[in-house]
Amino acid sequence: MAAEGGWEAPVAPLWGELRYGGELARLLAASALAGGPLLARRHERPQPVMLIPGFMAGDSSLALMRAWLRRRGHAVAASGMRINAGCAERIVSRLQDQLRSFADRCEEPVVLIGQSRGGALARSLAVREPENVAALVMLGSPVVDPLAVSPQVLRTVKLMARLGDLGISSVFSSECADGACCETFWQDMTAPLPEHIEAVSVFSRSDGVVDWHACLDPHSRNVEVRSSHCGMSVHPAVYRVLDDLLERSEEPAWNG
Repeated sequence: MAAEGGWEAPVAPLWGELRYGGELARLLAASALAGGPLLARRHERPQPVMLIPGFMAGDSSLALMRAWLRRRGHAVAASGMRINAGCAERIVSRLQDQLRSFADRCEEPVVLIGQSRGGALARSLAVREPENVAALVMLGSPVVDPLAVSPQVLRTVKLMARLGDLGISSVFSSECADGACCETFWQDMTAPLPEHIEAVSVFSRSDGVVDWHACLDPHSRNVEVRSSHCGMSVHPAVYRVLDDLLERSEEPAWNG
């Protein structure tokens, strides 16, 4: 498929997403090894973390990551979503209130981690709430071109938009893509990120859902892993990326 910007790079075959089970098994097996990604070491001053799930997924999809973070000692906030399919602007507005409240309770900025569409929502939060965000991690998030996805997923997106056009309140509509509804949200996708926020975009060339080029955020550090799209929340390489970022975010210099 041709993505925005003129490149020609088809999304990897969708059947590659069947790797999820194997990726999960490797992560669980790694927990039994010294230094494995699930051997979460508790830290003296772990920063709070907010998790945001991907398109058509809910907070339960990040349950393993949430458990790992809590074993490290992090306070973890969920998005409150059962299914991430609503209007992006309305979701971000609600998450802003949650982020402010969470940061106030913890008395420090929050690390945002979002998968797929959740990463785009997290990026918007980082742009709008820089004083409440310490770091940003986007997992397979097509922030450069949100529609650079597989044909099967694109059909689902169009179907959901039609349902929203019919008045179903919990689903985004066509106006979210080409109307004034989410205009500010789309601007957030290209806006520079504040210098103090360490931003990481994780991508995979074998992603069977998203064109990996669309994940190359020019304002973040782009990190490649060999993962399926859905498996990024359970892939050992992703946990190593998170471990490295969280180790550095826990240094006192981050908060002055």
